[in-house]
Parts: sequence; structure tokens; C-alpha cells
Amino acid sequence: MAILEIRKYPEKVLLEKAHPVEQVDRSIYKLADDMAETMYEAPGIGLAANQVGETSRVIVVDLAPKKPESNLIVLVNPEIVAAEGLISTEEGCLSVPDYQADVKRFQKVVVRALNLEGRPVEIEAEDLFAVVLQHEIDHLNGTLFIDRISRLKRDLYKRRMRKKLAK
Repeated sequence: MAILEIRKYPEKVLLEKAHPVEQVDRSIYKLADDMAETMYEAPGIGLAANQVGETSRVIVVDLAPKKPESNLIVLVNPEIVAAEGLISTEEGCLSVPDYQADVKRFQKVVVRALNLEGRPVEIEAEDLFAVVLQHEIDHLNGTLFIDRISRLKRDLYKRRMRKKLAK
């Protein structure tokens, strides 16, 4: 396992749509292991492949990363197949440093994906779990949480980042 570099806004890979995984093989196992280690080290509760420079449709999630028992979920080719309700929560992102904002998302979602054995799985999630799944699947579609906030707040963040990068 290895800790990978987490890509930061405005790197182009974060805006790319990830490609479906054709076959769950050793390369996907290794990617998932490295992503999990990177997420735990950061620390975070979710990570998408785009965030480590890979354009495969893979996400890792663990809502309780500091607990001794692992609650790691790895999803390959995840897609939201049903959603209902609305919830507004403050979100942050390892790829959008030093910024949090309220984002409206579905309160409940159903996600279909493959597990690391290549078998289909269906997950019903609500509240924080649903938000994290939506956030990570957005990454796979080239969407950042700042794309879901008001234009004014997004522009302020982008201006601050441009100043920071110019230094």
C-alpha cells in the first residue's frame, strides 16, 4: 500500500469524467488499497479515484475512520439509481482545501456498484452516508462540491485560490 498525492483544485483531473472499470482486477485492488490508506492518512471519510489522479470509477468511504474496526466500503462503477428528500449539510473536500460550505443534496439514495470481488451490490444510504456517496460520485463525474454552491461563493473561493497560487 502507498499514500498517494491528493490532487487539489484547480487540477484538470478533478474536472474529468472517470471511465468505467471494465474488469475488477489486481490493479483495481491496489488502487482501492492505496486510496484507502491515503484517505485515512489525510484524514478524510471518502475519496474518489480522480482525487489521486486516476480516472477509474472507484470510490472509498469510511464514516468512522478513527475507530479500530474498519468500516471501509469500496465501490467500483457506482451510480445513484434512486433518490429522495433533501438535506443541507456543510461539506468540505480534501481536494478543495481550507473551504467548507452548505450544500443541498438528497437525504436518501440507492447506489448500485460492483464490490472488489466484481459482484453487484446495492446500498441504501441516508443522511451523512448518502451525502458522502453523492459527493464522491460527483467527483467521478468531474463535479466538485463548489460547483453546487452559489456562483458568488464559488467565485470568491476561486479568486482566493488564484491569489494563493500566484504567491
